[in-house]
Amino acid sequence: MRIIVNGQQAFGRAVLDALLERGEDVVGVFTAPDQDGGRPDPLKEGALEHGISLYQPKSFRREAVWEQIRELEPDLGVMAYVTLFVPEEALNIPTHGTIQYHPSLLPLHKGPSSINWPIIFGETKTGLSIFWPDNGLDTGPVLLQKEVDIGPDDTLGSVYFDHLFPDGVDAMLEAVDMVRTGTAPKTPQWELAGLEAEVDPSELGTYEGWCRGAQAQIDWREPAAAVYNLIRGSNPQPGAWSAYEGGQLQVFDARRVDGTTAGESGTVTGLAEDGFEVATGDGSIKVMRVRPPGQGKVPAAQFAANAGLRVGYRFESRRGATQ
Repeated sequence: MRIIVNGQQAFGRAVLDALLERGEDVVGVFTAPDQDGGRPDPLKEGALEHGISLYQPKSFRREAVWEQIRELEPDLGVMAYVTLFVPEEALNIPTHGTIQYHPSLLPLHKGPSSINWPIIFGETKTGLSIFWPDNGLDTGPVLLQKEVDIGPDDTLGSVYFDHLFPDGVDAMLEAVDMVRTGTAPKTPQWELAGLEAEVDPSELGTYEGWCRGAQAQIDWREPAAAVYNLIRGSNPQPGAWSAYEGGQLQVFDARRVDGTTAGESGTVTGLAEDGFEVATGDGSIKVMRVRPPGQGKVPAAQFAANAGLRVGYRFESRRGATQ
C-alpha cells in the first residue's frame, strides 16, 4: 500500500521508522511547520534522511493541501501524534481512509492530555486506541485497543515511555496489516461504552482539556493520595508546582507517606538526606526532586540545604501567597 504519515516528534518518527524497516511504501510525510529557533522535528528529519516527499502545512483546511495529498495517490493515511485539526476532506482522500493513534481507551479521556488525566484521577488502567478519525474530537469508530495498567507509583513518563509509546508503534503496524487484509473493524464508540443504541460520540465517555501549569498547582489541603496523583500525573510535563517565595517550586519525584499529619497542610514536617516531607490534608508527601524558580532539576535535599528550608515552613496552595 502507498502510505502517507502525518505526525510529529519522537512518536511520529518511530512510526515512520517502523513502517520503513518492514518495507512499507511511504510516499509522503506531513508534519508541523518549523518553529523559529527550534530544532527540526524528528519526523521531518526522518523524511529528509529517507528522501520522502515532505509537507509542512500550517493548516489542513485548505484545498491546496488536499490536492497535495491526492497527488501522492495514497492508499492509507497514518496519523501519529497530530495536533492540527485534519478535516474529513483530507482524511477520506486515501483509498482506505485514515487511521489515528490516541493514548487512551476511547471514549474515555478524549482530548490533548489523555495520558496525564487518568493518573491524576487515580485510575489504575488506561490504554491506547487506533481509530478512524472524523470531524469530531477523538470521536471516530475504533479499529483496535490495547489496555495498560497504571501502577501505584507510575508517572506520566513511565506510562508513556514504557508502555504507550512502544505499544502504540506496534499497534500502528498491526492496524496497517488489518487494513491491508480487509479485516480492520470500525466499532462505534457507543458500542465500546456498552450501550445498545447509537449515541452521539461527542456525548460519550469523558473529555479533558490540556493539562498545563494552571491545572498542575498543588493544593496541600487535599488528601495525600490526590496530591501524589497530581505530582506523578504531571511528571515530567507540565510539572506539578507549589507557590514558593513569590515563584513556583516544581515537584517531580516524590512518594506518599501515610500516617498522622504532624502539622498544618503545606507545612514542612521533616528533613532527610533524600528530601523533605510536607503535610497534606491527611498524611504527607516526601518530596525528592524539584526544580526551583529559574533553575534546573535538583535533589530536594540539595534544594532544602541551599534555600535554608526548615521544619515548620509552610508552602501555600495559591500563587502569590506569602509565608
